[in-house]
Amino acid sequence: MREGLLWYDADRRRPTLQKIDDAARRYRERFGRAPNCCHVHPSEWVAHPVLEVVADATILPHHFWVGVDESRPARQDAEVA
Repeated sequence: MREGLLWYDADRRRPTLQKIDDAARRYRERFGRAPNCCHVHPSEWVAHPVLEVVADATILPHHFWVGVDESRPARQDAEVA
């Protein structure tokens, strides 16, 4: 993924899946298409039903980098809740 949207959410009361969904929703609003992956700090990795979540040690905790990775399958009809 060469470009994407970096989302920050340090609210410990919200589950990580909800944070990823919020980041993906904002990406879709801003760029007009759905992301297919999200890079997270390894300590925050979770399985996501729609996006491929990538544990990435270069991502700081509480940061979520969502976007389209052209090397991964597209998810045209997948909608983030």
